[in-house]
Amino acid sequence: MSESIFTPGAEVTTPRRRGEVVDVRATASGKFVFGVEDIDGEVRYFTERALRLARE
Repeated sequence: MSESIFTPGAEVTTPRRRGEVVDVRATASGKFVFGVEDIDGEVRYFTERALRLARE
């Protein structure tokens, strides 16, 4: 797995909006994608490069 700090429960900012990491999955190519749940309860998957830790 990558040296990521995006673990379940982490607050992150995506290209769309802010959310919480709820899932981490490996793709067939060996990369990891992170499921982020937004305030509306919608879960979308992003690569590590698309995420930033949310600032308080």
